Amino acid sequence: MSALPPDPNLSAPLRHLEGDVPPAPDWFRDAVADRPRIGRVAVTGAGIETFVWGKSGRPGLMLLHGNGAHAGWWRFIAPFFAESHRVAALSWSGMGGSDWRETYDLDTFADEIGAAAESAGLFEAGAPVMVGHSFGCFPMLTEAGRAAGRWRGAVIVDPPIFSPERRAGRRREDGRFAPHRIYPTLEEALGRFRFAPMQPCETLYIADLIARESLREVAGGWSWRFDPSLWARLALPDRAAMVREARCPLALVTGARSDLMRPADAAYVQGLLPPGSPRIDLPEAYHHVMVDQPLAFVAALRAPLAVWPG
Repeated sequence: MSALPPDPNLSAPLRHLEGDVPPAPDWFRDAVADRPRIGRVAVTGAGIETFVWGKSGRPGLMLLHGNGAHAGWWRFIAPFFAESHRVAALSWSGMGGSDWRETYDLDTFADEIGAAAESAGLFEAGAPVMVGHSFGCFPMLTEAGRAAGRWRGAVIVDPPIFSPERRAGRRREDGRFAPHRIYPTLEEALGRFRFAPMQPCETLYIADLIARESLREVAGGWSWRFDPSLWARLALPDRAAMVREARCPLALVTGARSDLMRPADAAYVQGLLPPGSPRIDLPEAYHHVMVDQPLAFVAALRAPLAVWPG
């Protein structure tokens, strides 16, 4: 029996648009019109891209993206908090507009958080809050484990932390990687964009924004901005221990339809959190919760910010 062809809604959600920008609701257009102040901070020999919203002197909020993503994944989320907070996002080294490294490690990624937060003035009003999505949870938890009182709290968003039963059944990665392809046109490159893990996407206006900002023009066409060798050069410590060793309050946000963090995994992580830690499960959201349910995600983040007053 032949295999079914891949679902283009999963493997190439933007291809049918043929490079056109899809229509977007007013709230989204208003949010992305609030453009961040883009800066750069040097961390261990690499320039790290930073985005900042809001006035200095307000409580700090640090937004940390996932693997292969970039600071622009927060452009339609951060403005909702800019009236009450000084908000910053970074692109990890090896991703977005930041420099690539010869090797990568979580301590250096955590240093990037501290340097970006300092340069953005997030500590001016006291201890800020961190929000980390997916891979971004690991540097965030590393930073949260360093010093008590430095951070007011940390929100773990759909992290790739799996139950012991799930870990036993997962295939170990072999560390191989392939260089990026170069696509002759922007239209073709956008047509190759997909989420990892693959998932449905009803908010194509968001997918289009982050896809365009994930690409760079190179000799011969267009290519992705993240370092394809990063995971071959990065080892992760025990993920459960990272949660247990955090020295600030924690909250967990999950996507109810996530195929990365399944219900048993979410229950496992919830059991690692300190008693009384908030857990918010977003209905109809997959792994990329800020893409799937952006306004519900904004509401979800407001809950722990209210629980952890400045």
